[in-house]
Amino acid sequence: MPVLRAHGLETTLPSGFEGRIFVRPSAGGAVAHPVAHFATFPLPSTTGDFGGGAVSLMGDTDIFAVLFEYGPESLGTALFARQGMPRSLTPDDFRPYVLRRGLSGQSGTQWFFTEGGRPFTLYVVLGSHARRAQLVPRVNQLLAPLTVQSVAPAAAPGAGWN
Repeated sequence: MPVLRAHGLETTLPSGFEGRIFVRPSAGGAVAHPVAHFATFPLPSTTGDFGGGAVSLMGDTDIFAVLFEYGPESLGTALFARQGMPRSLTPDDFRPYVLRRGLSGQSGTQWFFTEGGRPFTLYVVLGSHARRAQLVPRVNQLLAPLTVQSVAPAAAPGAGWN
């Protein structure tokens, strides 16, 4: 199973998944933060942070997941109060109306949390809401080995990550 490691994130991909961990080039002086994409289908190179350009390619047995890091200004806010990434999702966690761009039959979930002193959102899209009971265990297989390296208190987010 392939291991992905970059920017303080690491995982071993389960069979049938591909992924990438990257930081987009900064635009307009904004600080860019790590993004991880995981999918059970080939990811287009032009995939948007939350799946634009990719989720429309999903079949009904496919999964797309994003781990998106926010800046240090998000730490301590109510939105990121949950400590730790959810690693055991249930079919009831998924709803069609959670999707950023609703596509017929798909389902999604989104979780905001802090792990290792770093604020994230986990966004997951299932190719079929009707098949969520079969797909969610695969999502949990993806989440189980995913680790977040803690940020040293004096370090800037992303500092020292390769």
